[in-house]
Amino acid sequence: MSETAHSETDEHDRPYWRGINHLAMVTADMDATVRFYDGVLGMRLVVTTMAGPMRHYFFELGPENTIAFFEWADAPRFEKPAGIPDAAAGQFDHLSFNVADEEALLSLRKRLLAAGCEITDIVDHGFIHSVYFHDNNGIALEASCWLTDGTGRPADYGDPALFSDPDPVPAVDELRRHGRVETTPHTRLASGRLERL
Repeated sequence: MSETAHSETDEHDRPYWRGINHLAMVTADMDATVRFYDGVLGMRLVVTTMAGPMRHYFFELGPENTIAFFEWADAPRFEKPAGIPDAAAGQFDHLSFNVADEEALLSLRKRLLAAGCEITDIVDHGFIHSVYFHDNNGIALEASCWLTDGTGRPADYGDPALFSDPDPVPAVDELRRHGRVETTPHTRLASGRLERL
């Protein structure tokens, strides 16, 4: 892999990162995921959409920062203790970094191309614009800017830009009707971690 040299004058051109737009994970059960992330962790559900045949839901971590899940019906269930590497870990999909606006997205795209990195054109997801690329380790990365930011304000479950899943899971209906989920899942620690602490 070739490297691109940069001078000190490039310092002022560095992107201004604004946190993680969304961390994209995988779930086999979106309803239980809504109940856990919104109901247990208190991370508000701020977007429901479809990515092809898959549900893609976003939960607020902070202003402009979310964790998102793709629902893959037959995704393998995998448990591993935190902090212990395992090649079979299948819950991570890609990481999306948040930038201020489309101008910042275009600037980042130009910067990556100049460094010899492959990157997509801007992809319009309706509520965010994104570009996709990989790091030197092969990790799938995305940079995104909000078009309709569902974070930092009360959820509007009637907003079709943010809540566009035509057949949302039951937990979404509970949030619409009651402002909370009615039941939450119980969880447990994966075995092996506590003995290593």
